[in-house]
Amino acid sequence: MKNLSLYGRIALSMLLGAVFMPGMVYAQPSTVCNDDGTVTFNYRNDKAKKVQVDVQFAGRQDMQRDAATGLWTVTLGPAAPDMYPYHFEVDGVSVMDPAADQYFPNEGFKNSLLEIHARQGNLPHDIRQVPHGSIEYIYYPSKSLGAVNQAVVYLPPGYDNQKDRKYPVFYLISGTTDTEEVYYKVGRMNFILDNLLAEGKAREMIIVLPYGNPYHLLPPEALQGRNMQMMGFGNDVFSNDLINDLMPFIEKHYRTINDRDHRAIGGFSRGGNQGLYNGLANLDKFSYLCSYSSFTSTDIPKVYDNAAATNKRLHLFWLGVGTDDFLYGNARDYMEFLDKKGIRSVKEFTHDKFGHTWMNAKYFLDKTLRLLFNPEASEQAMKNGQPAPAVTGKEQQFTPGVMARLFPKPIVSPEYTADAVTFRMKAPEAQQVLFESELSQQPLPMEKDADGVWSVTIKEWADKTFKYCFVVDGTQVADPSNMWLSPDKGFKYSIASYPSDRYNITMMKGVEHGKVIYDYNLMVSVYLPTILRPGSQLPLVRLVPGKNDTWESWFKVGGANAIADKLISEGKAKPCILIVGLDDNAPVAATLRADDYKTWMERRAALAQLLHQVK
Repeated sequence: MKNLSLYGRIALSMLLGAVFMPGMVYAQPSTVCNDDGTVTFNYRNDKAKKVQVDVQFAGRQDMQRDAATGLWTVTLGPAAPDMYPYHFEVDGVSVMDPAADQYFPNEGFKNSLLEIHARQGNLPHDIRQVPHGSIEYIYYPSKSLGAVNQAVVYLPPGYDNQKDRKYPVFYLISGTTDTEEVYYKVGRMNFILDNLLAEGKAREMIIVLPYGNPYHLLPPEALQGRNMQMMGFGNDVFSNDLINDLMPFIEKHYRTINDRDHRAIGGFSRGGNQGLYNGLANLDKFSYLCSYSSFTSTDIPKVYDNAAATNKRLHLFWLGVGTDDFLYGNARDYMEFLDKKGIRSVKEFTHDKFGHTWMNAKYFLDKTLRLLFNPEASEQAMKNGQPAPAVTGKEQQFTPGVMARLFPKPIVSPEYTADAVTFRMKAPEAQQVLFESELSQQPLPMEKDADGVWSVTIKEWADKTFKYCFVVDGTQVADPSNMWLSPDKGFKYSIASYPSDRYNITMMKGVEHGKVIYDYNLMVSVYLPTILRPGSQLPLVRLVPGKNDTWESWFKVGGANAIADKLISEGKAKPCILIVGLDDNAPVAATLRADDYKTWMERRAALAQLLHQVK
């Protein structure tokens, strides 16, 4: 059934933020926020001998097992209202809270998120009953990467209703080991800006969240023989991709104002470094620069030694850091360097947000969104800028030792070869580690080496996409080395995805890609093909999640968008719209139910077959 008008009524009104449903909150059944500001953590594990909770406001604390309920429990705090990463340490192994819905997207560590709401007033990142912008996941060809890269785009409320209006753009980059989702799912940039816009305290803008570590997307064979500088000050993969690939894609596909007065760039931690460097090195393209808990190179030609010209070209140069941050010394030194060079900047410090944290990142973002693309407000802030604090000799500095402690040598898992895949996990104290997956009826034993790393090599599934986890002395654990996490209800499995899978979107060269739009209030998601044009009449295909899936699962595990992209490009399927979350009674061309199939491998095959048949 061809019915784009139905999509217009449902998707554009619901998915793109015109509707807000009060009371739709994230469940957090294992944590209880008490009236006195304390938080009670509960965790069920009958096989554990020792359990601790590690939460940002209290550190690592022992939990006690309640004999009556069987729950491990502890009450900590009080803590200020905010969002805090946490996890459980179960017999020395880090475990996400299996009962928490919100989690921290990351290449490595796996944390759940605790949200403590303010008893009085609102926090900047609260989900309020105001008009909401939309979130789009995009995939674009990157010549710099030699593959397809990914980014997240925020569009302000009403973007789709104002066809003639163009917008400024803020490129906002997450930190080391973060994915492109973090400034959205943890930094809440969309809700912060939604709230400011509703109060008239910010200018409308598009926000683009790049992936700061794009080389991590490529399989080993794609890296061989290539000089791919992961990070650096010029000619690194990220910078080349940002300037030469992502920005042109955004300016082609969105209604942007393409001059330096209407572009901003910034980020947190490593993202702040990347943002400042690319902003200062491209002052013909950017005039608003923001650094959150970071600093950058002091050797950028024609910038620092030409203060008058640099000051003239910058509407805003904003630097924020916590005095208890391990980067405080380096950030302070950079601020002092700017002062000595005569380059104006705004400096902001916090003292109560636990150092190098996303509490700081959100706080700094709220401060700067009020200034971006507002020349008068930015100029006033620059005039009021204060000099860097005097050095005391006690400032923390980011040294190689700190780097090694925070980012130890990674364990590669999964590691693919031509005909096999190896999974690894370090658990030196464990007595037994098993490999559990949706493709095996029984868990497979893993072997431990002299360094305490357990591993298993599998040949028969090397070319499959499937969910898996480790079972450490009876406790399920997501793979701590795998960034691909399945957004399940309850325990969240890791995803194994064969790099040379024909539906691996990263390696799809020459394919036009659609986009995926998520609405996390309504639990609805939609895929729009790149061929979609105003007035198009495209069939609607409803994808129904399984009982343990979420509205993200069909795309993030099932790869529904990648399958559609590939088949449409090959002429094997008609362009169509895929929607997760439609009512069962909505008129659609076809419906595919995940629970009709046992594994995601079978679901993916069923979707490909269905798309061949949709008319």
